Amino acid sequence: MFTWPNILIALVALLVVAVLLAWLKPRLFIRGPIALLLNLLYRKRVIGLEHLPREGGYMVISNHVSWIDGILILWMLPRNVRFVVDGANFKNPITRYLANAFDTILMMPNPKSIGRSIKEAREGLQAGDVIGVFPEGTLSRTGQLQGFKPGVNKMLKNTDVPVVPIFVEGMWGSLFSFSGGKFFLKWPQWFRRHLTMHIGKPLPSDATLDQMRSAVAELSAEACIFDRRHLSVPARRVVRSWKRRGGRLQIADSMGNEVGGRQALIRALVLRRLLRREVLQDGETHVGVLLPPSLAGVATNVALALDRRISVNLNYTVTSDVLNHCMETVGGTHILTSEKFLSKMDFDLDAKVIPLESLKDKVRTSDKIIAAAMALLPAWLIIRLLGLHHANSDDVLTVIFTSGSTGMPKGVELTNANIAHNVEAIGRAVKLTSEDVVLGVLPFFHSFGYSVTLWAAQTLGPCGVYHFNPLDSRQVGKLAAKYSATVLLGTPTFLRGYIRRIEPEQFKHMDVVVVGAEKMPADLFEKFEQRFGVRPVEGYGATELSPLVSVNIPPARSSAKYQTDREEGSVGRPVPGVCSRIVSPDDGHELAAGEDGMLLVRGPNIMRGYVGMPEKTAEVIRDGWYVTGDIAHLDKQGFIHITGRLSRFSKIGGEMVPHVRVEEEIAKVLESDGGDIETPAESEADGGRPAIAVTAVPCAKKGERLIVLHTGLKKSPEEIRAGLSTAGLPNLFIPSPDSFLQVPEIPILGTGKLDLKAVKELAAATVC
Repeated sequence: MFTWPNILIALVALLVVAVLLAWLKPRLFIRGPIALLLNLLYRKRVIGLEHLPREGGYMVISNHVSWIDGILILWMLPRNVRFVVDGANFKNPITRYLANAFDTILMMPNPKSIGRSIKEAREGLQAGDVIGVFPEGTLSRTGQLQGFKPGVNKMLKNTDVPVVPIFVEGMWGSLFSFSGGKFFLKWPQWFRRHLTMHIGKPLPSDATLDQMRSAVAELSAEACIFDRRHLSVPARRVVRSWKRRGGRLQIADSMGNEVGGRQALIRALVLRRLLRREVLQDGETHVGVLLPPSLAGVATNVALALDRRISVNLNYTVTSDVLNHCMETVGGTHILTSEKFLSKMDFDLDAKVIPLESLKDKVRTSDKIIAAAMALLPAWLIIRLLGLHHANSDDVLTVIFTSGSTGMPKGVELTNANIAHNVEAIGRAVKLTSEDVVLGVLPFFHSFGYSVTLWAAQTLGPCGVYHFNPLDSRQVGKLAAKYSATVLLGTPTFLRGYIRRIEPEQFKHMDVVVVGAEKMPADLFEKFEQRFGVRPVEGYGATELSPLVSVNIPPARSSAKYQTDREEGSVGRPVPGVCSRIVSPDDGHELAAGEDGMLLVRGPNIMRGYVGMPEKTAEVIRDGWYVTGDIAHLDKQGFIHITGRLSRFSKIGGEMVPHVRVEEEIAKVLESDGGDIETPAESEADGGRPAIAVTAVPCAKKGERLIVLHTGLKKSPEEIRAGLSTAGLPNLFIPSPDSFLQVPEIPILGTGKLDLKAVKELAAATVC
């Protein structure tokens, strides 16, 4: 019977059993309650269990982003894992008891303890235990995979056990990670997080650190690709972001337009209604957009996304033939533009051109009332009313055409997941907040401009301030001063113009400057910092990669006090969810750290493909890896160093000669007297246009011949050649005296990149 004495006896018996179990079977005693708790807090999925050895010892190597990674791995794997951990975290009786329960190997930070722990791990492997190691040696403060420590190889010495790479996805952003720049003291982003463990194929015990890190990095990309449906669709995210922004300034431009978040949402909703009723047909998917970075450009792109149409931002620096080719490629029949903007151009377009000004008179009172009323609704309801809850992560959001620097532009299909991943990556690297003001000078037909200055700026919380001409330094400076801009994204070409024409006071609030699209000259870091007090960082990407692959963390936003998250001269580590690999251009085998080869990239940022060009798509996406065409190497810490583009190498006398290297050395020779490499007659309109470019033309004797195009030199070709020789360049790298050719200007694209095709054609025409 349930009497108090009986209940008391039962409770005492349970307590005795618990105490005995805790003493005799501590692992069993702990596993039950912890598994129950973890099942309440997290939803787990394990992929690749078949890769685990069925018996015998093996080593598990994993990424490390949270304090409880070890507990999670113990919960998700079938066998006990004896982790090698920092003993300083297990000093009190409770943590020491937990460590002993799972036969944890505690390593203290002194040579004797380290040696003893390595020996114990090795003996455990030989005895058939599963040994777990976090090869990064510490928690990642950025979510990026850090360099691996050599202690792993020491533990594996004289063993013949497999090494199993794993990657646990889902803990970044939790209380136990360093997201937000701190541990624990933050609100969790959501309850019952989805955790996915990806288990890779075992590596041999003699695998190098590079091979181990590469295997874990590849699993990180697979994990992010697998979980891409959890990425927030940009159209849904912008509704939530603009709702939160309310009446605070959200968008401003150099034409005097200023709107808050709520007003921006109303405008986009009104424009969506107008386009559906007055312009676009049902089933019309691709819509051309011929607008500069501006309020109109942002509103048009967002309105199309809210209507689940595919925007095609057109490059207004190219010819009518190229624009017509782009529209024909996507099958678009309408181009949205502005009368004022179009009046400055001389285009003969085949599509139906719709100036946005022509729609103003067609706005009905009902349009305004409905849009204003919708903007007052909760974000989730607006999303459902617009049908955005049906939007899929793999739906195409935009088509961005390649620069055409080596031929006719190709249409790159970028999905919701592609852009959403880039937005997340920028958010984690630059840590944009509602207090930031992003100065948007990159055009939206540039993938960096589209992904970052449009979608990241409009969804991560900051205000976006836009100007249509990135070379217009004076106006850029005025906008930066007026709106207290804190973040600038540009190219080295643009930065040179800003150094000369923008006053330091105008950039006094700037604390993040990220450059891409072309290699950052070494001197530019110092010059920009000396003038404005902020040191730029370099990133890397490609249109086909949405575009971001890697970025150095800006010093002002770095939270990795004890970790390296910036390596000047590199283009940074791959952003979370993206991995890179360097392979031999000849036979495709993976190269070790420090060896130059072809850069391959894998991740959720890889395009769906080129529009209507499956063969071209197959050429650049092989087994899930995008072949960048860039020659690079990885260092031991995982930073990418771009050596040059394959198309910017010449085969001379059987040796590969890098054009970029020759350009850099010529620049150093020309600057050795303290001057800038620019023609003295450079006008205000040049805005930092490059003054030299190295290319090549065919040569019957050696295959190719280097040509140096320039707009004016302060030293003679012989002086430059002597300087190149003194710098240690091989004779094959040194252009002949008659290969220095003066031209009126160096061709560049609207994105600020060197126009490689035009440069080559100009060189060939000049030589002939």
